[in-house]
Amino acid sequence: MAVAIRPAQALKLLHDFSYALVRHGEPDFSQRQLSILLTIYMESPPHTVRGLAKKLGVTKPVITRALDTMGRLELVARRRDEADRRNVVIRRTAKGALAVERLGDLLVEKAKGLPR
Repeated sequence: MAVAIRPAQALKLLHDFSYALVRHGEPDFSQRQLSILLTIYMESPPHTVRGLAKKLGVTKPVITRALDTMGRLELVARRRDEADRRNVVIRRTAKGALAVERLGDLLVEKAKGLPR
């Protein structure tokens, strides 16, 4: 479903969403961390550290640091790939799925408040 909004509306939505994340006590993610989290939950698995780094154009240590933060929050889990021990596979968690769902709900709520 395509949604037509003006640039000023898009920026207002981004602002309101970002503001709500801070005010409502959601985890304080950087844009990069949020992109990694959403990629894990919005795109089909499997996800690996190497694959995420390549997709997002960052280094593996950048992905690892983000996953460390998300792991402490129990939003993702990691394990070694049994078929190729060099790969680290990222798994979704129930807590992570609920957190991403809350993000979606919050974004929809803020979009409803956009001026027409």
